[in-house]
Amino acid sequence: MTVLIAGAGIGGLTAALSLHAAGVEAAVVESAREIRPLGVGINLLPHAVRELIELGLGDELAAIGVATAENVYCDRSGRRIFTEPRGVAQGYRWPQYSVHRGELQRLLLAAVRERLGADAVRTGARDQVRVRVLDRATGAVEDTYARALIGADGLHSAVRAALHPRGGPLLWSGIRMWRGTTRAEPFLTGRSMVIVRDGDAELVAYPIGGGRINWVCQVRMAEPGPLTGEAAWNRAGRLADVLPYFADWRLGWLDVPGLLTGSGEILEYPMVDREPLPWWGSGRVTLLGDAAHPMYPVGANGASQAVVDARVLARELARAEGVPAALARYETERREATAAVVRANRAMNRAGARTPEELARLTDTYRDTTGGDVRTLNARASLSCW
Repeated sequence: MTVLIAGAGIGGLTAALSLHAAGVEAAVVESAREIRPLGVGINLLPHAVRELIELGLGDELAAIGVATAENVYCDRSGRRIFTEPRGVAQGYRWPQYSVHRGELQRLLLAAVRERLGADAVRTGARDQVRVRVLDRATGAVEDTYARALIGADGLHSAVRAALHPRGGPLLWSGIRMWRGTTRAEPFLTGRSMVIVRDGDAELVAYPIGGGRINWVCQVRMAEPGPLTGEAAWNRAGRLADVLPYFADWRLGWLDVPGLLTGSGEILEYPMVDREPLPWWGSGRVTLLGDAAHPMYPVGANGASQAVVDARVLARELARAEGVPAALARYETERREATAAVVRANRAMNRAGARTPEELARLTDTYRDTTGGDVRTLNARASLSCW
């Protein structure tokens, strides 16, 4: 029988590819009627890039991504405070890639359809925990028998809600985020990411290929607390709302007001996460990625942790023991590890480090906490044990 994956995002598609590589039959159901390359830029850290390369996607990933060489922390005048090498320059055996989220999703989707079959991903279908599938186009409901159900259906996961109906609200950091991509020349090395903080405002910008710069503007608007209707989850952003916070920033080598003004589309949403769960799944049902452990996007770890989830899940299901035992082992390995990342991202968000020494200590601590230590990753055995 098939392992059914709810959600055709980065985690769900990587899970399908990993299960297929392990000899486990898999299929994906996605509630959206059409999967389009939407979104903006994300970063894939070396521990995730390693897994995608081991899935045979190295050349395709290199073709759509920019291999990030450094993180540059500076002030609003462009004065460099601290520089940290990234990826191969930091000593990893694998690069860190900055990519367009939608293009990465399209790459993974094409690989799933090529390897698992054209019908391996079913769109316009909404799953329920009983693995009853609703076709949103026709309204028809059919029963689907599966070895397991994997809830990889994102921040607003229906599978999670069924497993944890009293799971608590989304928790808002008090920060609103505006994101966009702009046609612009790369800056500094051409493979640099810049992080600029001034008071309650912060800018993160990096190239994602195709002559585009991805940018994220963050502004603290309130104290942390549960997300309410007033904070609004997601809406089209307006330049007039974000530009005043950054209009007089002058880095010299990057035109910040021009970057914001030149964006074709601006997305606005609150920075949120959830409290880590005491357990993810039960029996033949479990969670993966944002459905299991939504986290602040401050450590470039959201998509990366979903990729690792997928690989560990496939490894455990490939073993000969029963499915419930395999899912329990998967959860044992990944639940506390990802909870540590959630807490580390919160700490990074609160940190007020501004001196080179403080920033170096902060980033070193973050890597150690989130499993990104260079020597540990380079020495770790492959997760492809099948």
